[in-house]
Amino acid sequence: MMIKKIINFLSEQHGDNTLPERENQAFSYREGEPAFNKFRAARIWSNGELMQFSNLFMGTICNVSGAGDADKEGRYYRNYFINSSKYLITNLHKDEQTDFVLDLEVELHKDLVGICDCVFNHTVLEHVYECRRGFANLCTISRDVVIVVVPYIQQIHGGGYKDFWRFTPDTMQHMYDENGLKLRYCSANGAERTSIYLFCIGYRDPKWDKQIPERMDISLEPTQPLYGSDFMNVIGGNVIK
Repeated sequence: MMIKKIINFLSEQHGDNTLPERENQAFSYREGEPAFNKFRAARIWSNGELMQFSNLFMGTICNVSGAGDADKEGRYYRNYFINSSKYLITNLHKDEQTDFVLDLEVELHKDLVGICDCVFNHTVLEHVYECRRGFANLCTISRDVVIVVVPYIQQIHGGGYKDFWRFTPDTMQHMYDENGLKLRYCSANGAERTSIYLFCIGYRDPKWDKQIPERMDISLEPTQPLYGSDFMNVIGGNVIK
């Protein structure tokens, strides 16, 4: 019911929630085309994952390095967080959609410590060479929740910026741990031969244990041996053949 409520809410936001036609055209990969499997399928999956939980988070939400906030399905991420009281967007450079400039690779100014209740960061850390500092900065500006989406398997990409890293569930567990957050939920797509993302939610406040299920995706089928069938059950095992 809650997912249906959010979908209905998003569909009603014709003014704020629908992207300009020019931007929509840039995202119009068709299912079955190579570019769809490389770039769009995992994005759509991760949007669905976010939609399951975004209604839980209140207070100030900050989309870090969020560009124009587009979800690349014709909507804005701000409209996923239907219970937020304030929504901020940061980027490396200032533009009309950016509330303030933030460089994830440098030490943060003290005024940015704990500025929001929940950080959202989608497929950015692979482009940050100092990715551990970048992740630490995400944790520093959030008083509690940090939601990140990172690539596990994806070809090199980027226009005008570099592409440095790919992440495993073990990597994400370690980074949350070393910043004092509990990684509660780490899911992965991968049933089809597409790029694979990890969707992660971690937090400081143990109250979320009652609302966010524990999940750590390593295998495609949890009831089967992890390394059985020529490693085909490991996430990504069916992509690399």
